[in-house]
Amino acid sequence: MIEPLQRQFDLAWALTDLHLSALSDDDFLWEPTDLVWTMRMDDTGRWCPDWAETEPEPIPVPTIGWISWHIVFWWSSALDAVTGRPLRPPAETAWPGPADAVPAIRALHAQWRAVLARLSPPDLDAPCAFPWGSAAERTVADTVLWLNIELAKNGSEIGLLRMMRATA
Repeated sequence: MIEPLQRQFDLAWALTDLHLSALSDDDFLWEPTDLVWTMRMDDTGRWCPDWAETEPEPIPVPTIGWISWHIVFWWSSALDAVTGRPLRPPAETAWPGPADAVPAIRALHAQWRAVLARLSPPDLDAPCAFPWGSAAERTVADTVLWLNIELAKNGSEIGLLRMMRATA
């Protein structure tokens, strides 16, 4: 099952990287509507995401910057989970800003690819709580499958926002 998971991941990555490669720094903070979640710089110069523990209604439209921070957050957390490190809270996940977001995501891609290359079939059955919060019924395989889908979803969101901005 590891090889099909890797192939699925490679496909999700190729589709995502297609959009990442086309981004300009100005794309990251473009707001497609009045109700958005974005990245904001605090008084110390640190980028902070708009965030709520419970999604508001209506759900704000994320900017590309917010989506890229979200990718850094969940991918870092997935790496933590499958390698046995403690999970970090969203507020402690740094976003490097528009100029360095794509390199940060590509670094996570390389780390995840290395993790996938080291997995053996028994590893896939090991308990893994991320992103569900409880490992009682979830495994590393569940996390790998979820990551592939989440990456494809976030890549398509970035692509749609990029195309919307280009035609606005």
